[in-house]
Amino acid sequence: MSDLTLHSTLRVHPRVSIRPEPFGALLYHFGTRQLSFLKSPQLLAVVEGIDDATVGEALAAAGIPDAQFPAYLRALDTLRASEMLVESAA
Repeated sequence: MSDLTLHSTLRVHPRVSIRPEPFGALLYHFGTRQLSFLKSPQLLAVVEGIDDATVGEALAAAGIPDAQFPAYLRALDTLRASEMLVESAA
């Protein structure tokens, strides 16, 4: 089980490039050479806002309904596992 919570603080890895697309975005990690797809503009909004906020604050700022938080936490945890997102100092 993930230890990612609404109070967690994450940031986009410094070696990750984000390219917005109509479907969401492409994320490319120049260190691992991995490519990830964000399949919604809403998830892109969360990722773009996550550097300056807790996970919960980024979700709220992107207008994500509370009922959808668990799905977004899973998506963010997947991005963290692939090193697209990394833990940041609180």
